[in-house]
Parts: sequence; C-alpha cells; structure tokens
Amino acid sequence: MSAVRKTITSALSTAVLAGGLTLGAVTPASAAGCPSSAAPVINGASASWSLRCSGKDVTVSGWLQDTSMDGKCAKVRINAGNGEYKAETACNSGVRKQFSFTFKGTKTAQVRLATV
Repeated sequence: MSAVRKTITSALSTAVLAGGLTLGAVTPASAAGCPSSAAPVINGASASWSLRCSGKDVTVSGWLQDTSMDGKCAKVRINAGNGEYKAETACNSGVRKQFSFTFKGTKTAQVRLATV
C-alpha cells in the first residue's frame, strides 16, 4: 500500500471512529463490560449478543440476521478494549449467522450492528 493511500485510509478510519460516519444503518456505539447483552434491530438487520468474562478475557457471542431483500448485508463489528477487531457478516434476506470471539486481556468490547 502506498504512503498516500495509507494516509488517506488512516484519515478516513479516524473520521469514522471519531464522527460515527457509516454507510447504511448502524446501532449506537458504546463500550460494554461483563456481563451484558443486547438485541438490536435496525432496518435490514437484527442481532443478539452477550459479553461474558473469564479471568482477564471477554467472549462476545451471539447471532446476526439479514432481514431485508435490499442488496445489503447485516454486519456485526466488534472492537475489543485491547485494540483487536473482529466482524461477522450475513448476506441475503433470512440468512442468520452465529458468532463467538474471545479477546485476551480485556473485559470490555464495543459491539455494533450495521447494514453494509
């Protein structure tokens, strides 16, 4: 990746994180700790997840579903308190996917549901 492209990518990433800019619908972002759960529903997507802690680690698990024939996919984005990032995507109306991710050395995670 060229230096210019890296700079632009970095600047856009910063703008997205700082300003909450997203493509499509998205749930509000806030860091959660253990134990907690959420079951958001947005236009075109629904999901349910829980955060569980064990020792110094957090596990985020649940499901997401694409609920609309709009050509978009449902996506769960997880930013863990240790800086790690994971995502799961479900495409095509009615498709439901299970997910489970464990993050080491943190007890918090920011989980968001979006359509992309």
